[in-house]
Amino acid sequence: MEQKHKQEFALASVTELSSSSASALTQSSPVFARFSARNGLVELRFSEESEAIGGYNVDPCTAQKSYSRGITIQFTDEEESRAFHCAFEQWKTEVKDQGMHLPNGDVSGSLKSKFDDKVEPSSAKMYFHYYGQLLHQQNMLQDYVRTGTYYAAVIENRADFTGRVVVDVGAGSGILSLFAAQAGAKHVYAVEASEMAEYARKLIAGNPSLGERITVIKGKVEEVELPEKADILISEPMGTLLVNERMLETYVIARDRFLVPMGKMFPSVGRIHMAPFSDEYLFVEIANKALFWQQQNYYGVDLTPLYGSAFHGYFSQPVVDAFDPRLLVAPAVSHVIDFKKTKEENLYEIDIPLKFISSVGTRVHGLACWFDVLFDGSTVQRWLTTAPGAPTTHWYQLRCVLSQPLYVMAGQEITGQLRMIAHSAQSYTIYLTLSVKMWGPGADQGGILQTSSCKLDLKEPYYRMSQPQPYVLTQDQQPHQLMHSQDIPIQAEDLEEPELIQLQSQCSGAQLQ
Repeated sequence: MEQKHKQEFALASVTELSSSSASALTQSSPVFARFSARNGLVELRFSEESEAIGGYNVDPCTAQKSYSRGITIQFTDEEESRAFHCAFEQWKTEVKDQGMHLPNGDVSGSLKSKFDDKVEPSSAKMYFHYYGQLLHQQNMLQDYVRTGTYYAAVIENRADFTGRVVVDVGAGSGILSLFAAQAGAKHVYAVEASEMAEYARKLIAGNPSLGERITVIKGKVEEVELPEKADILISEPMGTLLVNERMLETYVIARDRFLVPMGKMFPSVGRIHMAPFSDEYLFVEIANKALFWQQQNYYGVDLTPLYGSAFHGYFSQPVVDAFDPRLLVAPAVSHVIDFKKTKEENLYEIDIPLKFISSVGTRVHGLACWFDVLFDGSTVQRWLTTAPGAPTTHWYQLRCVLSQPLYVMAGQEITGQLRMIAHSAQSYTIYLTLSVKMWGPGADQGGILQTSSCKLDLKEPYYRMSQPQPYVLTQDQQPHQLMHSQDIPIQAEDLEEPELIQLQSQCSGAQLQ
């Protein structure tokens, strides 16, 4: 059987291409291409001797995808070229039909990878196009809270990186790979599926003292094969509300495919924090957007039939901005995702029960959300937070606004559920329900007094991204700080003064001081 799975071709030359140079097998002796199958492993091998150990190995099933290596083959004649091509296609077909094993994983019986099965092609195309542009990478690199925290987490934990193999999952510009190399990593595999991989190669080649220990691999984490296991995974897989873009699933897949048992993950834990908020300014702003559709004579056309749909459409958009933490009306609750333990399937649907005790009497306009992640280094533990009141990041915070606010008294219980269901556009549909329990005498025998719900698409947020909005104390409110930032020390000079924006009197009767 093994003899049957063997084919050999004599070649004129084989040249390996790289970003910086091209190297060829010497032509003083014949060059051979040899297909073989041993113990269920399939390979195409190039060498200067028919049975030589040295040379190049190529995976025939994935060789036509974009990876970090390129090989140019020169044949002795056209007939030999056609014969080789025919054999190559036959071996690819046999691998897929029989499900033969490849060195770093199993070949799926489908041409589609796990990523392709979950994500619609149009979304994937836009996603990789977006992250393939330097201007978007620059936006992330200039988030100094983000980049500085990653740098500190790596450099302060040199003991975790020195002499270790690192895989950078979704490497982008390659900046985290360079950090890992600075911390003494033995070798870093930077896996990036977008065209940014070419820029990463260029940046890494421009830092040769570090780049000699970094290999850029262009391809999806779900598909690429690596020559060795990793001691550490490093990645920036967080999107808006932590889970947007569904990169966390790729991070978990990389863990299962590449990480050695008990290996480290930077970051290792993520937390979603949630608290009800009161923001009359924001509510009026969103509601007023739909007023356009109340016109009864717009160039002779009555637009009012679409007013209801427009009103609900605006409230279906999560709001992304920075807000004053004093807008929160109750202490936050948290939902923890342990990247080291969670299963990929656990991220398809996330259900979070909500229970709060209101600190003030006010109108509740929705649920505010933010996240943080932990770098659990052996030497230093460091948190990266996107909390309101902390230095602003490019993630900002996120708020789900109810079209029907709730009225609460101080000490009243607010319950509900935040449910997030993943969809094929690499995001989530959010279902939020908040309810207020009866208050006062007989409340123990009573049930729900008010309920308000909304459905939002995390893929289509309203990027408000303003400075924290003004907050005015009413007579029954006392100044209180509901945000606890003990995870990361916040220096006073890091906090910006909120802009006080004068609103028209119909928005609020409160006077801004």
